[in-house]
Amino acid sequence: MEPRFRNYLVLIVVLVIGLATATALAMGGFGRRDPNQPPDAPAVIGVVLKVDSKGLTNVVSFTLRTGSDQSMVFDLSKLENSAAFPPGHLVEHQASSMPIQVWYKTQDGVNYALWLLDAPETG
Repeated sequence: MEPRFRNYLVLIVVLVIGLATATALAMGGFGRRDPNQPPDAPAVIGVVLKVDSKGLTNVVSFTLRTGSDQSMVFDLSKLENSAAFPPGHLVEHQASSMPIQVWYKTQDGVNYALWLLDAPETG
């Protein structure tokens, strides 16, 4: 292969790779999750036992009883989908005993709820 042709070919390949990388980064980066999907984190299903709030719309945390009768307290300060599942909706789940699914992370001994959904139907 002629050296001049090879240099042009290498330049074209480098430009295509650079353009593809720039496009991927501009569109949100590599491996980012869909913001409409729950995070890649542990999840638990349970019934809301208690809702802690500082007023009608300022829900701070809640307590969940899991299927294994474990009680878990979740802080809501890192909730990512509060527009789709308003924290105030937890009171309805507490009253009806309808289960919810919680994706969470534990940091410094605190369980932070990241994502809340109505629990999937079983049976």
